[in-house]
Amino acid sequence: MNLASQQQALLDAVFGRWDEAALRGTATQNDAMRVRGLQAYRSNGHALAQRALVAAFPVTAQMLEEKNFGALARAFWHACPPEKGDITHWGAGLADFIAYAPQLSEEPHLPDLARVEWALHEAATAADVQPEPASFALLMEHDPASLVLLPSAGLWVVKSPWPVVSIVNAHLTSEPKLDHVAQRLHDGISEAAVIWRQGFKPVLREVLAGEAAVLSAVAAGQSLAAGLDAALESDSEFDFNQWLVVAFQSSLVAGAALFQPEDKT
Repeated sequence: MNLASQQQALLDAVFGRWDEAALRGTATQNDAMRVRGLQAYRSNGHALAQRALVAAFPVTAQMLEEKNFGALARAFWHACPPEKGDITHWGAGLADFIAYAPQLSEEPHLPDLARVEWALHEAATAADVQPEPASFALLMEHDPASLVLLPSAGLWVVKSPWPVVSIVNAHLTSEPKLDHVAQRLHDGISEAAVIWRQGFKPVLREVLAGEAAVLSAVAAGQSLAAGLDAALESDSEFDFNQWLVVAFQSSLVAGAALFQPEDKT
């Protein structure tokens, strides 16, 4: 067997594409021994998958418990194997995988929970963004339709019909209490999450009234005017100037810039 064939056999073993002849018992003894040896790589792959996903999705793992989450990790490993050498970047598709898993259909909050956790995971390693306070002078010189706000490192907005912020914080910080979260989950209370990084620390909180529209526009690179219109539509009393001061001080936004014509869609 040449090197390319050996490498392919190793990948097939790790991701579960077995030598069917050996599994049917029609292969030679050497073939069967080879498959048994490769099975060890598959077992190691399963263990690696579970460790990687537990690190990125600790709350989802807690809610599903070890046995069930291990089965989920193995299934995801085979369906969506890593495409990069760094396993810490694997897991972006887990939320959608959960959403389409019939076994988890009775836990409809889990996909959005996984989206929030993946956003926190990504924010931890997002590229640094330098604050540009002087750039806010553009707000006095240009129409909002000609401006964008610059997002800080790792900014995500996740809107959910479930209390995903409360669930994550209850498990990671013990606040709010689990019985309070259980009641909100039972009542179907919706929460929108904002995730970003302050210094080296990923931060999660529930968005404020009117804020979700502005932050969604920031994250999508839309004009400030689009964000403001949507914000005032959802909350007629939204005070942008007051919000902007807090947003910059808490590192939600880094500055302002001109909205380039080629960015408009």
